[in-house]
Amino acid sequence: MLKYKIDVLAALKDLGYTSYRIRQEKLIGEAQMQKIRNGEIASKETLNKICELLQCQPGDFLVYEPEENY
Repeated sequence: MLKYKIDVLAALKDLGYTSYRIRQEKLIGEAQMQKIRNGEIASKETLNKICELLQCQPGDFLVYEPEENY
């Protein structure tokens, strides 16, 4: 299961991309922002935008952890 290994929204905020700015500049849609807030993996397009804004690779903020099967 893919998970975020950092707080993506906090990392964006550190670079000046507040929620307000993201909405105003239409960088990431509100539905995708809510997914990120809830720890759900965003769409491929949103992940591309996060990489662009953070100037990083997906592996810098995503990690794969196998699900526990009980």
